[in-house]
Amino acid sequence: MFYHWPDCGYIELIILYKFINPDKYSFYSDLNKVYTAMVKGMYHYMAELWKKPYEGELGKLMKQRLIAWRREPAVVRIERPTRLDRAHALGYKAKLGFIIVRVRVRKGGRRKPRPDSGRRPKRMGIYGFAPAKSLRLIAEERVARKYPNLEVLNSYYVGEDGNYKWFEVILVDPHHPAICRDPDIGWICSKQHRGRVFRGLTSAGKKMRGLRKSRGLKYTIKYKWKRKQRERMLKKRHEASRGAREPWSIAKKLEEE
Repeated sequence: MFYHWPDCGYIELIILYKFINPDKYSFYSDLNKVYTAMVKGMYHYMAELWKKPYEGELGKLMKQRLIAWRREPAVVRIERPTRLDRAHALGYKAKLGFIIVRVRVRKGGRRKPRPDSGRRPKRMGIYGFAPAKSLRLIAEERVARKYPNLEVLNSYYVGEDGNYKWFEVILVDPHHPAICRDPDIGWICSKQHRGRVFRGLTSAGKKMRGLRKSRGLKYTIKYKWKRKQRERMLKKRHEASRGAREPWSIAKKLEEE
């Protein structure tokens, strides 16, 4: 049903209308009713659909999309974003200087060949070698190498199957006059933002570096600092001070005596 439709976010609009008016599904004749029936806006309901993208009508559409995407190259430039709501939330604008690229990344960890010579299974070195980077960050870096004159703004997830994951990356031309004059995105034209994806300055890069404040990631610099401060408050940590070499329990007993 949806196989021959253009691969863009407007297909979700048709699915939304079908759920809003299940008895009267006539998209072309009643297009204006879509906007009056949506109380919270079109993008809100698009986001609700993408919470479970493999169920219902969107699941049928995603199945057809994945069949077509598997036959495409790994990096493909597309005309418009598949997820309109997510792209606009991450800074995309339908104007000159913005480019959308869909990337296919293989799922799983690093594939390493099994050694021919004898070893214990523990020392084979083929298990447990997972990259520290997320697949989304790997996708952003591959796109940046493919388009060296553009800068990566952000990216988002669009689908996956048993072997691959697909992401769409928002690229910006920092030399385009329309971008440099835009007060919202003009900051990316500065020289300190060159190659930002390779320095961990995108959203996926900051998440990989443990800079997300609300996630509470362990073993980051901030986590270790807060743990040391907590130990100092509880007097379980003694540094360069009197009694520093004593265990904290013994030092506490000596203080009480």
